[in-house]
Amino acid sequence: MAESNFNLRKPVFAKVDQLRPGTRGHTLAVKVVDSKVIKQKGRPDGPQPRQMRISECLVGDETGMIVFTARNEQVDLMKPGSTLILRNAKIDIYKGSMRLAVDKWGRVEVTDPGDFTVKEDNNLSLIEFEFINVDAE
Repeated sequence: MAESNFNLRKPVFAKVDQLRPGTRGHTLAVKVVDSKVIKQKGRPDGPQPRQMRISECLVGDETGMIVFTARNEQVDLMKPGSTLILRNAKIDIYKGSMRLAVDKWGRVEVTDPGDFTVKEDNNLSLIEFEFINVDAE
């Protein structure tokens, strides 16, 4: 049998303060600081069993915090104090500020409690980004 040259790479963990607008493919270990449900549609006992739930969560590491938008089953994992690994996370801009999200191509996993304290005075979602149109001359 031919030897496969497909090697699984160990993920390189990024830090919250390294996140930039429009980037994707991040793997982070974060703690949930706070979580609140902002949208809930459908009922589990209703005609459509599919629910849509969205939660805004403050997550962070020892370098800073950012708002994470949790969707559907991700919402259940967002318990304050829990440590998560976010795989293949991306940065979206919502109303001029950065939001972290994990879509269907990524994964949110609960992991062992992290031995770090979240740096709460560096919230990257409080930084406003202004989009400037650059005209090609």
